Amino acid sequence: MPSRTPHTSRTSRTSRVPRTLLSAVAAAALLTAGPALIAPRASAATAATWDTDRAAAAYALNPAGVTASGSENAGSAPGLAFDGNASTRWSSNFADDAWIRVDLGSTLRIDRVTLDWEAAYGKRYVLEVSKNGTDWTPFYTETAGTGGSVTAHTYPQEVTGRYVRLRGLERATPYGYSLWNFKVYGGEPAPASTARTNLALNHPAYTNYYQDAGHSPAFLTDGGWPADLKGDSSRWSSDWNTDRWVSVDLGAQSTIDTVDLYWESAYAVDYLLQVSDDNRTWRTVYEPSAADIAARRADVKAPGDAAGLHDTVKLPSPATGRYVRMLGKERRSFYNPAPATAQFGYSLYEFQVWGTGGSASAAYPALPADPTGTYRTTFFDDFTAASLDRSKWRVVRTGTEMGPVNGESQAYVDSTDNIRTQNGSLLLKAKYCKGCTKAGGGTYDFTSGRIDTNTHFDFTYGKVSARMKLPVGDGFWPAFWMLGSNVDDPSVSWPASGETDIMENIGYGDWTSSALHGPGYSADGNIGARQTYANGGTADQWHTYAVEWTPTAMRFYVDDRLVQETTRNVLESTRGKWVYDHNQYVILNLALGGAYPAGWNKVTSPYWGLPQSSVDKIASGAVQAEVDWVKVEQKG
Repeated sequence: MPSRTPHTSRTSRTSRVPRTLLSAVAAAALLTAGPALIAPRASAATAATWDTDRAAAAYALNPAGVTASGSENAGSAPGLAFDGNASTRWSSNFADDAWIRVDLGSTLRIDRVTLDWEAAYGKRYVLEVSKNGTDWTPFYTETAGTGGSVTAHTYPQEVTGRYVRLRGLERATPYGYSLWNFKVYGGEPAPASTARTNLALNHPAYTNYYQDAGHSPAFLTDGGWPADLKGDSSRWSSDWNTDRWVSVDLGAQSTIDTVDLYWESAYAVDYLLQVSDDNRTWRTVYEPSAADIAARRADVKAPGDAAGLHDTVKLPSPATGRYVRMLGKERRSFYNPAPATAQFGYSLYEFQVWGTGGSASAAYPALPADPTGTYRTTFFDDFTAASLDRSKWRVVRTGTEMGPVNGESQAYVDSTDNIRTQNGSLLLKAKYCKGCTKAGGGTYDFTSGRIDTNTHFDFTYGKVSARMKLPVGDGFWPAFWMLGSNVDDPSVSWPASGETDIMENIGYGDWTSSALHGPGYSADGNIGARQTYANGGTADQWHTYAVEWTPTAMRFYVDDRLVQETTRNVLESTRGKWVYDHNQYVILNLALGGAYPAGWNKVTSPYWGLPQSSVDKIASGAVQAEVDWVKVEQKG
């Protein structure tokens, strides 16, 4: 339940020229962009690099390779989305199912696609790839577009093909779809070779954790790194833990003699190079010497003064395997500021594997699909027992199961004053007593209740719902949510564990929020939504809050009304790793004050996020969250 503040939407360019539809004959003439509309291009392509817009390069060589369903007029032909000019644009015919596509000229592993929308953007659309121009596979589906500049990263999907298409589903305006730029980045996967070569180039790469979508392992094999080994471009960056790894699939058994690692300044002080035949069992073939480790450890600088390293590792004898991995053992230290030091993650620009063998057929595995079958109830509590059922629930205490968080003012305690069943409901009640509670080394003026199903019921996928009545008043922060069951593992921790906020309320009577937190989208940068109750409803009435959690999406509901849908596809394409493929557990709590309420009500005293009027209400005994029932349904 980290703090967060409201998000602002992306803005898009709003300049517009008058719209004039062409006749059917004229529109048909614009289905291809030819030299009559586009200035002649160079006949030879410059060698492509990691940052080459392959769509623009292909269009320059073959303008007829860009086609579309139609165009608004002669000044908005399809090729203008690929001409490298940010001031020209393609504008489609005025139809929801309009499309535009580009022939890249050769088969590429596509890393990312950037769409720069004009004001007439797509609300719903699909990006697709094809090897033959006939059979299409979607790799990015937008269901709630807001325009602006959208970069869809493809990791961890297998997106290999010669043709890329944008297919519209629903326009955001009465006009067509309008794009300033349609950019495609990627490269040809290294083929099998009997001559010594970099077998990893444009091959699939994997990791246990990465920082966000813009620093995924896909950048490790794209052939790009800055000459000074500084800067943010084209790199994998892990989260801030030690035992992080990256591996490359060469496609087939290979003979490897050298590995080149182009590190950003956050390099590994100590690491292992390993090979594997199956991506599971690993054999170590290299570790830096003790002298090398000591020298790397001693090189402590301020982040702004530090540069990376280029490690050329010539193996003592050739190794064989299909997969090659770098396993970090110790991170570099930085002054933060001097003499204090800090460690961040690992950061690597390029991972080259030199040798013979390999195969261009290396591919990312298919992502899991949603399960079939009907839902059945696997957990239920209607709180009709005389007391809390501790075979289902764990009581969480400040200073024992958890520490203080988010600047909240309460201590969680195990007391029937704060947690009890009554009249078929669970009551989580806030209490006030100045300086009365000592917990975890601190003194608290408030107590409250928090329970969870950790170690009693941890589960993966399902519908999770609860019927609740909430207190209204500034700074009251009831929540119904889930945490990844590995959150207490120090090699994982938050937010890599994942967090699913099914319902949070910070004292406002007319709305609640939902959110997802993970690496690249946590705290104030969460993926969330705010819902207003239908038909004038209020938080202090009974409502049902729910999430449907599947391998492909999270769908949040209030009273069976969809209020947020986040797909794995969009999350991983634009934000970071999907960390909802393992067990989570259910949490119910009533917090008081803290970062999230304070971010909205701006209250700083007498408590952060909790004004005196709310303190008085707590002291009167009138603040409690009520839960009628909690249910989990699963398929299978």
